[in-house]
Amino acid sequence: MIKPIELVIFDCDGVLVDSERIAVRVQVALGAELGWPLTEEEVIDRFIGRSSTSIREQVSARLGDETSALWWDRFEQLHAEAVDAGLAPVEGLPEALDAITLPTCVASSGSHEKMRHTLGRTGLYARFAGRIHSAAEVARGKPAPDLFLHAARRMGVDPAACAVVEDSRPGVEAARAAGMRAFGYAGGLTPAERLEGAGTVVFHDMRELPPLLAAAA
Repeated sequence: MIKPIELVIFDCDGVLVDSERIAVRVQVALGAELGWPLTEEEVIDRFIGRSSTSIREQVSARLGDETSALWWDRFEQLHAEAVDAGLAPVEGLPEALDAITLPTCVASSGSHEKMRHTLGRTGLYARFAGRIHSAAEVARGKPAPDLFLHAARRMGVDPAACAVVEDSRPGVEAARAAGMRAFGYAGGLTPAERLEGAGTVVFHDMRELPPLLAAAA
């Protein structure tokens, strides 16, 4: 028997804040600068939805540890500058949050420092303060289920009663691996077909989310 939804777990980048386009643009520029030319599609496939550890490991394997450290330092600097220059919530997200009555939290591949910056810049931090979880707190990042299971445990909710809102393939795979229902937001950079799978509802507009959650609950 399917349990009613008791908790909605939101990814951050690309789900709450429209930051994935910034990240892709910066990663493409760094690749060109540091010796690993990447297309936007390759960055989305390799990096989006994954932890900083995973990204650094990929860059290390390609360019060495020293360049990987430089890459990440430059990424954090350039990403922060771009966020300050103009970052907004995902379109329709504030209205969706206003309409969702279930408990919510955040579980992101990003660091707490990064989320304080992006969520703070967009006025969303106060909505989730005290209920924000980072991949830095677990052994394995997405697509492993560790982060979502950690968030459910911290929130005191059975994983089977959790719904995850994600915009990346590693994210929906992690939700499914955790035994949670996945809601794949295809209004961002990841095509809908890469989000589809068992136990996953794919949608294109954040304003669709509240009725979808209500129907699944």
